[in-house]
Amino acid sequence: MSEELALDVGPSGIVMAYERFGDPAAPPVLLVMGAGAQMIYWPDGFCAELVRHGLQVIRFDSRDCGRSTHFHDAPVPDLAAALAGDVSSASYTLSDMAADAVGLLDALGLGGAHVVGGSLGGMVAQTMAVEHPSRVRSLTSMMSSTGEPGAGRPDFAALAGCGTPPDGRREYVDWEVRAARVVGSPRFAFDEAEAAGRAGLAHDRGLDPLGTARQCLAALASGDRTALLRSLSVPALVVHGTDDVLCDVSGGRATAAAVPGAELMIVDGMGHDLPRELWPGIAGRIAALVRRAEGAPAPGGRQG
Repeated sequence: MSEELALDVGPSGIVMAYERFGDPAAPPVLLVMGAGAQMIYWPDGFCAELVRHGLQVIRFDSRDCGRSTHFHDAPVPDLAAALAGDVSSASYTLSDMAADAVGLLDALGLGGAHVVGGSLGGMVAQTMAVEHPSRVRSLTSMMSSTGEPGAGRPDFAALAGCGTPPDGRREYVDWEVRAARVVGSPRFAFDEAEAAGRAGLAHDRGLDPLGTARQCLAALASGDRTALLRSLSVPALVVHGTDDVLCDVSGGRATAAAVPGAELMIVDGMGHDLPRELWPGIAGRIAALVRRAEGAPAPGGRQG
């Protein structure tokens, strides 16, 4: 389905860009992407794998990202101060981003969804499950963490060479390809053409470095969710790679330990991305979780 806009979404009344794939009558899976990452960072092929498993897929641009509402008039986010403990420049929190996602479900006429979040999107998904439990049928948290200090910390030495993204389109695409290599999965093939094409499309759809910083600050301002996650009763899956330099695998382990009954899928050699070779396996695990949450048997002959 082509990209659409939902208007007056959630308590903040924002505009949200989204796409919907698969049978509208199938169980809905809401994909929530990470900081500054537009919905196109959920690969088309990965979405197709989920659809192949009989699921409906919805992906969207979060606030301050892509073609959804940007908060250009908000205070300039001070990430350095936030990392030192002063989060007073935060314009919003993960709770606001979670309310946006629930608002999109309202706009689409969906009472609930199976929520899959990647990176900061995993934090938003966790917050949805905590604050809007009746709307989250199952929770999949990927490449993410709980907000617990020390869990999921980035490898700053590995990331030091990335620098800040440049303004020009060609320069941005080159930078994005280099950065994708740094945070990517070292034991799986890197598709440079795909990374470059995605970066160019992201540039054309609208980049907002301050918006990305505002999202990151929202996570810092939201604190540690560990105690809240322990109260969940939702079927849950946690996916994390052993070679993630942007969010250490300890973040995934902490998440799985906090959510009662959560399945933990540690992927050897996976970094902070979704390599093509892993799409079938991860999509299969999500589909199996959805079937369990829906109380449905596995389709005949299909391996989940």
